[in-house]
Amino acid sequence: MKTSDNISKQKNITLVASISLALFMVSVSFAFVPLYNFVCSITGWGGTPNITQLMDVEASNSTMTIRFDANIDPALPWTFKPREKSMEINLGKEYLASYLSTNPTSHITSGISTFNVTPIKAAQYFTKIDCFCFEEQILKPHQTADMPVSFYVDPAILDDKLANDVKTITLSYTFYKSLEDTSLDEDPNSINNNQLNSLETAAY
Repeated sequence: MKTSDNISKQKNITLVASISLALFMVSVSFAFVPLYNFVCSITGWGGTPNITQLMDVEASNSTMTIRFDANIDPALPWTFKPREKSMEINLGKEYLASYLSTNPTSHITSGISTFNVTPIKAAQYFTKIDCFCFEEQILKPHQTADMPVSFYVDPAILDDKLANDVKTITLSYTFYKSLEDTSLDEDPNSINNNQLNSLETAAY
């Protein structure tokens, strides 16, 4: 009888341990995505440019062309485009570019954007100081908003034998429909005052 009880207890312990391990693995898998994005934003892996404050970088006479690309997921009924298709910059100098987003519909919609840099080998030298990515953007009916991005390209790219041949860098954004978008359609009053104030400020 004792042997049977011991076996039963061991089975219960094994079951609890297995469930705990499974839950732990699931939580780790969810945590891995933002961790991966964070590491990419710091290191430039996977075509993700660095995101940081402006460093003490000396401007260079060397120039480079920056192209601006805009994409929209079909589920988001916006138009999205760069104000300028390209600009010529000096390495090490901060620049400001902007994109225009328009909601042509008769209801409030929201979106969130991701970005990347090509060629990938240049991503670690392209540093964004401030931008609109990874934050929910809400547009009222028929509203157009200006979405700026400030950046610079580190002159250290000239010392990288694998990347010093790069003459053109493309900064590409893609907007997706926000998960909160459905609730906005059902209840426009669900937007808080801070969000409305930001909409008024962003209106173009």
